[in-house]
Amino acid sequence: MEFISTKHLSKTKLTNFFIEHWGSPEMVISSGTFHCDELDGFAAIDERGKLIGLITYVIEKDECEIISLDSIIENKGIGSTLLKMVEKEANKHRCQRIKLITTNDNLHALGFYQKREYRLEKIYVRAVEKARKRKPDIPLIANNGIPIRDELLLVKRIDSDEQN
Repeated sequence: MEFISTKHLSKTKLTNFFIEHWGSPEMVISSGTFHCDELDGFAAIDERGKLIGLITYVIEKDECEIISLDSIIENKGIGSTLLKMVEKEANKHRCQRIKLITTNDNLHALGFYQKREYRLEKIYVRAVEKARKRKPDIPLIANNGIPIRDELLLVKRIDSDEQN
């Protein structure tokens, strides 16, 4: 397995990945609308050259926002490694915090991030209803049976000691 910058992948490969796993490369969340296949990021590639993990992010001023994180193979450290790569990049840019938004149904993501020192900071009640006006193909109910309604902001503050 190899971890590389998404700059080394074709836009077609990135676009196809997002279509397969998200329905489209467009991500509509409270902080904005993003075209994930155009963002900075890192990818995990298996021995056959298949994309098996991907993280995208944006950095603005002293803040890094993770827009997407996918790991196709669970419990192999792919998501953790990709997250660490973004955290390292945020440190290089002297970010004070890293944030991300997930939805209320995504219990797996909530557990994953909280185990890695991300804290729930804010709930955007009914935010997904607003997002559906822009992207109507967002499902009403998740595969786990939970209605998808709200967005949750998770934040990890970066100590200034870590940046030195």
